[in-house]
Parts: sequence; structure tokens; C-alpha cells
Amino acid sequence: MNQHPDMARLAESDNRKLEAPCKSSAHESAHLHVAGSARYLDDLPEVAGTAHAYLGLSTIAHGRISSLDLEAVHAASGVVAVLTAADLGDHNDVSPTGTGDDPVFAEHDIMFHGQPIFAVIAETRAQARLAADLAEVKYDPLPHHLTVEAAREASMDLVWPAMRLKRGEPAATLQAADQKIGGRMVIGGQDHFYLEGHIAYAVPGEDGDLLIHSSTQHPTEVQHMVAHCLGRVMGDVRVEVRRMGGAFGGKETQSNLFAVVAAIAADRLKRPVKIRPDRDDDMIATGKRHDFVADYSVAFDEEGLIQAVDATIAARCGFSADLSGPVTDRALFHADNCYHYPAVELRSEPRRTHTVSNTAFRGFGGPQGLIVAERMVEEIAYAVGKDPLDVRKANFYGTSNRNPFQAGRRHGQ
Repeated sequence: MNQHPDMARLAESDNRKLEAPCKSSAHESAHLHVAGSARYLDDLPEVAGTAHAYLGLSTIAHGRISSLDLEAVHAASGVVAVLTAADLGDHNDVSPTGTGDDPVFAEHDIMFHGQPIFAVIAETRAQARLAADLAEVKYDPLPHHLTVEAAREASMDLVWPAMRLKRGEPAATLQAADQKIGGRMVIGGQDHFYLEGHIAYAVPGEDGDLLIHSSTQHPTEVQHMVAHCLGRVMGDVRVEVRRMGGAFGGKETQSNLFAVVAAIAADRLKRPVKIRPDRDDDMIATGKRHDFVADYSVAFDEEGLIQAVDATIAARCGFSADLSGPVTDRALFHADNCYHYPAVELRSEPRRTHTVSNTAFRGFGGPQGLIVAERMVEEIAYAVGKDPLDVRKANFYGTSNRNPFQAGRRHGQ
């Protein structure tokens, strides 16, 4: 078959690139990183009069606050202020998609172990950290459901509308198939574990302006959230990010909380305020990569060619929506990988649990969907006694096949 002239020129260009000697390019900050002189946020010189904030976290996974006594916190050495939900009023929310289910501070209901209840601001970080432990919090505990299965059994709601992708009649094809397998795949979560943890530094300016130094992947969202929680316009807030010190998705939405706490305290006290949680509190109070549970059935012929797939891909999302809807949507978009499913029904299940709200993480749901597809292909290969590579090749998309981006439909919204 004759090759199109344009394709031939592209191939020739690619070959020249492969033959050319590779040149390495240094990162613009590499010399600073290697020398240890790169400045992260906590390395910045502090403005005179800087105060420090620390969070008080819940010690139960689910329940209601029956009493909150902060008298000892107020009286502790160096303490200049304590913030609670009452200080935010109707603006006590940092939900990135506007769902209104992600409070800065818990007011009545506790939805996960480590949920922020208050923040203490003191002259030094050590004083704030010690004072936070002096709060007397009493709870009325409620049953907690920490896994997808437990949440299903308790009929907990979803944090986001489920998505369904369907083509053909997979149920009928599966029922009539001579060869079919079913199974479950459990995919664990991960913590981001940044080089530099969450941190924010708010410096008041003139006429109510605020400068926010934030370790964030999304400075515009930090600007929006700070303005929202202060009841200001976005033009009153300026956000600067010198470097993130690692993020992997964990600083796309989760940095909002820390920036808002620093900003509210700085605005209230009219002095700079910094907040940097210890690593353990950072990991307790901020979201992770979603862990998934995928249940699937697949029909195929004696050559290993897939005929139909039916699968539910559920995720442990935590107590609030955060970005779980888009994450579980993307798991469905990638659940075929590069394989054609002639008849298919895929369902997402972004399940609410009494755990910290999971968030963005590299791949954003895509790797979980991909690995389910690969698991099915591997099992088909074992069932028909063929090399898994041959089964993969047999099921590749062709030029005439439609993929979910062309054929998908959203239901339930």
C-alpha cells in the first residue's frame, strides 16, 4: 500500500530526531535544588509581627459535637485568637465544585476522623500547636462506615451523580455467552506525601487587600476561596506560588483550607499569619488517591475476543464530593483502555464514606479504569489458553469502532 506523502515526510522527520544526539536540559531551578538553596514557602523571611495558626482536629469518625469548650485554648500562653465555624457564618465552605459539603470547620456534625473543628492563632507555632491540644470536645458518636462495602450496606448516598456508559445489550449477550468470567478487583489508595507539606502565609495589605503565599497547584481557586470565605471580591486577594514542593494532585483543592484559615486570621488580626501543620496532621486532615472496588463480568469467544462487558466501578470518596465525580467519570472513560467492547455497560459509584475526602491524584481515575481492563484481558487469556499479548492484539480498537467519548451518555443528573 502506498504511503501518503505527508505521512512519509513525518516518518522521515521522526527518524532524523531518533538519529540526532540527545541533549539534556537542566531544570531552571535545578542548581538551587542541588545546592539546597531553593526557597520553599517556609524558607521565606517572615514579616515582623507574624502569628502562627494550628488546627484542632476531631478524634472520632462520625458523630455530633455535644459541647466545645475552648476556654483553656484561649488562656494558653501566646494565644491571640481562636477561630471556629461561627467566624465564617454562611461562608464556611471550600467545596471546589460548589456542592456546599466541604466546611472549613465542623460546626455540629463530624464526618471523619481528623476533621478541623477550630484553629488557634498564637505568637509562635509551638504555642499554637500546644494550645490546640487543650480543647475540651465532647461528642455524641454515631455509626461510621469507612469502606465502599460498609457504605453500600448502610445505604449511604453518593457524593456525585453516578455515570453510566452503555452500548448494545450486554446483559443479553452475557446471558447467552458460552464463555464468560466475573470477578472483583480491589485497588488501594495512596497518600501524596509531598516534599513540602501544606502551608499558607497571609499578609494583609492596604484597604483590605491580602497577599497569600500558598503551596498550591491552583492559585486561582485559592484566590476564589479566600475571597468567598471573606465575603470579598477576587481582586482583593493576590496569590503567589514560588514552588510547590511536590503535589501530585493533592494541592489542587486541599490547599484551600489552609489558605482560608491563614487569610481569615490575618484579616481579623490585621497582622500576617502562617499555618503549617505537622506531617501527621497534614496526612490525617487532607485527602488521598481514591481506592476503588471494581466488579465485572465479561463474555468472550474461544479466541478470546470480547463480546460484552458489564462493570461497576466504585470509589471510596470520603465525606464530601471534592473532585470525586470527575475522578470516577474518568475511570469509566478509561475502562476500555485500547480494547473494543461491542456490548458494554459501565457504571460509576462515587460512594460517600466517613473518611477524609479523597481528591485528585496523578491519573485522576484513569489508571484505575485502565487496570480493570487489563485484568479482564489477562483472565480471558488464561481461560482460553492463549498468550495475553495475542488476546490484547485481537481486542484492539479498529478504525470503525466507537469509543465511550463518542457513544457515552450521562444519566441521573
